[in-house]
Amino acid sequence: MHFYHIGLTLLMLLATASLGENQQQPQSSVSAGPQDTSESCSTCDVRQHIKSMRLNAIKSQILSKLRMKEAPNISRDVVKQLLPRAPPLQQLLDQYDVLGDDNRDAVVDDDDEHAVTETVMLMATEPDLAVQANGSPKCCLFSLAQKFQASRILRAQLWVHLRASQEPTTVFLQISRLTPDGGRHTRIRSLKLDVKAGAGSWQSIDVKQVLSVWLRQPDTNWGIQINAYDDRGNDLAVTSAEPGEEGLQPFMEVKLSEAPRRARRDSGLDCDENSPESRCCRYPLTVDFEDFGWDWIIAPKRYKANYCSGECEYMHLQKYPHTHLVNKANPRGNAGPCCTPTKMSPINMLYFNRKEQIIYGKIPSMVVDRCGCS
Repeated sequence: MHFYHIGLTLLMLLATASLGENQQQPQSSVSAGPQDTSESCSTCDVRQHIKSMRLNAIKSQILSKLRMKEAPNISRDVVKQLLPRAPPLQQLLDQYDVLGDDNRDAVVDDDDEHAVTETVMLMATEPDLAVQANGSPKCCLFSLAQKFQASRILRAQLWVHLRASQEPTTVFLQISRLTPDGGRHTRIRSLKLDVKAGAGSWQSIDVKQVLSVWLRQPDTNWGIQINAYDDRGNDLAVTSAEPGEEGLQPFMEVKLSEAPRRARRDSGLDCDENSPESRCCRYPLTVDFEDFGWDWIIAPKRYKANYCSGECEYMHLQKYPHTHLVNKANPRGNAGPCCTPTKMSPINMLYFNRKEQIIYGKIPSMVVDRCGCS
């Protein structure tokens, strides 16, 4: 009797297991199609999430690399007023196409944390009252950033706009050092120019030595006075914002050297949004600064940033901060290798800083050139 109960129990267990298998088989067959669709939709969602997070990360990275706590509060109208109508600025703007920088060169290992400044345009401001007599002169003081180093200065040009002359004339462009307490202004640079009649013009004069002295002896920088006298004694230099002369005030263009860099190359897959590729791949992403409301960025207005997405099989060491964004966007919380940038390049940017100075600099690691598993 005891063995009978044991045998009956075993039979009941086997029958229950067999019934469970029969019920699960059609269920598995029916759900195969929707599961594939679900995984495909999940992949699309992950890509959209990564794109959104990449855009937000780019905003914070740019501010961090430019050492800004928040974006400068400079509107489009203010930009039009401050932007000099000058040849060197136009030359920089001409370097940008419709989509801005499209970096194709080998990426370089450099300071991945902060922007590398190449050119700074210092706008003239009114000097201290201590160097003025009866409210004159109103120009020009150039405030120097602490990061400036005399050894890094390759070139420093002072740009002055001359008003139109009624007739051909010879102009003597003079620069004098301002000193406090009504001291005599010392002439430090002069330039003789032959000017044609009927049109204003931009003129430049080398002030590298003057700038170097200011950096070594900051207490001597009280500003300079600029004059451009023609044959009749008329001062043709534009030094204040008179009606119709907006954007024609003097400014200083300073070219700085960069630190040595070494090249590094890599390879990877490129895909588009309709690609069926499941492996780790680089996808296109365009950043539009106007969508951010960032009018303080003069150029480029847009640039190709790109992003990484896809499956990985091998473990590698992380290098770029973009890696954790992919992990956060993965709903499965996979702690294994993820698709991340293995090669990044900088963008060149022309922008206003918080002091309303125009800066032309290189911001590292802003474009994803190649993707790999990390």
